[in-house]
Amino acid sequence: MFEVTNSIVSHTYANGLTLVAEPMAWLRSAAFTFLTPAGGVYDPTDRAGLSGFTCEMALRGAGSRDSRQFILDLDNLGVERSESVSSSHAGYSGATVSENLAPALAIYADVLRRPHLPEDQIEAGRLAMLQELRAVEDEPSQKVMIELRRRHYPWPWGRPLQGEREAIEATGIDDVRRQFHRCYRPNGTILGVAGRFEWPRLVDWVGQLFGDWTPGPELPVEEMPAPGGYLHLPYDSQQTQIGIGYDSVPYCDADYFQAWGAVGVLSGGMSARLFTEVRERRGLCYSVYAVQHTLLRRGAVFCYAGTGADRAQQTLDVTIGELLRLSKGIEEHEIDRLKARIKSALVMQQESSVSRSASLCRDWYYLGRARTLDEMGRLIDGLSGQSISRYAAEHPPKRFTVVTVGGQPLQTPDGSDGR
Repeated sequence: MFEVTNSIVSHTYANGLTLVAEPMAWLRSAAFTFLTPAGGVYDPTDRAGLSGFTCEMALRGAGSRDSRQFILDLDNLGVERSESVSSSHAGYSGATVSENLAPALAIYADVLRRPHLPEDQIEAGRLAMLQELRAVEDEPSQKVMIELRRRHYPWPWGRPLQGEREAIEATGIDDVRRQFHRCYRPNGTILGVAGRFEWPRLVDWVGQLFGDWTPGPELPVEEMPAPGGYLHLPYDSQQTQIGIGYDSVPYCDADYFQAWGAVGVLSGGMSARLFTEVRERRGLCYSVYAVQHTLLRRGAVFCYAGTGADRAQQTLDVTIGELLRLSKGIEEHEIDRLKARIKSALVMQQESSVSRSASLCRDWYYLGRARTLDEMGRLIDGLSGQSISRYAAEHPPKRFTVVTVGGQPLQTPDGSDGR
């Protein structure tokens, strides 16, 4: 199956792997992003964090390379790489000069298909996972947002991706190998490429590397209802961390950009409402922001405020007041600033093959196609104070999920005090 949409090209192989690419001929580089369906929602109940552990272990030697040779070969190719695990996917990304794209993809074919998963490095992998977990436990501002997501989304979509200490300590190499064989498969895997390349040669090369990769079964995800409500986590500190969540629309929804625009009015610059009203005018907090978050079929807005314990209740009240005030209307001057900021980001993205390869994968997963930057620009141009006001009035924030970390619980809008 072959499709061309403006400058974006795509090809889906017989085994289900999809290659989607965007030529950027003015660049001398090329970037790639793999998303394979091996995210945190597929972790066994008693092995939280196994997806991240498996991603870590897959990088410790693959194909003909041991762990050291794997790193040396990527360095010799000049590959700048990164890895991550989301709820849905394990992601592997890299960027290099365009002539080194093919050998770099060959190395990652080994990672996705033939990792060693060496038993003699399981303890090193465990240590890396525990260090990441400790970093979160030592940072209350991260902890509150992790707990907010856990409480707001249905299980396992809100599951912390860092895992749990007991599960990580109990994980053995057999668990990692089982997880790899369960989850790493071509059907559902997306490869995004952006930069300088020759499309026919790229299609052939990816086919040689992955065409005989055997498909696997899609794994079911059994959901449990989200707890919601209010949770207070005691923490000996003179500061209080506040997390607020409420439902929004997912990326695939026709109103997503209206929702995104509404959050942009709230947060995303020193002239945005939360910064102006909560921090600058009232001096209630040292940090405040809101972000639009999306899963495949559901979305949310997550807000954070960090403040002193003596101002925590007022910070919560004023922040929620600003969230509710969105439904009263948006001014055109707020939209003008928002559009200018977003368009600047789009211009920067046009110069970044790394950013575009990730966006291609994201779009394909959520939409089944990839948007061009021109299409994104038209969607942004279509935003107005009237359209976002209409959306905000029809979708007012409600059923807040609130998590606080600090000395004392707070009083939430529904009267809950977290006790």
